[in-house]
Amino acid sequence: MDKELFDKGLAKRKSTLGPEYVEKALANATPFSAEFQQFITEYCWGAAWGDETLNPKTRSIINLSMIAALNRMHEWELHFRGAIRNGVTIDELKAVIKQVTIYCGVPVGVECHRIANRVLAELEQQG
Repeated sequence: MDKELFDKGLAKRKSTLGPEYVEKALANATPFSAEFQQFITEYCWGAAWGDETLNPKTRSIINLSMIAALNRMHEWELHFRGAIRNGVTIDELKAVIKQVTIYCGVPVGVECHRIANRVLAELEQQG
């Protein structure tokens, strides 16, 4: 393990997904999944998200598009929340979903809206 890359990745992962989510994911890792958690923290979050060429807001927009295209809605919700943390505005989120709808299909766009409406309502209740 590259400790420096892991630490950078851990900070990026917590910044985008929230410290509670990341700490829970790491704490709940089993002997089978612990190595995977280390791997995604080091490479996904350290090597990719840790590359400062693209800012977190841009990466969030890209991720929302790719994850929607793959129809991985559990991950899409997680990254929708992260996009908000990374400064993607409501108007930008609407534009991303519109783009996704055009290129990935109406059912995916409908599901993105369903998730977005629920998440935004939850965040509004939290104040």
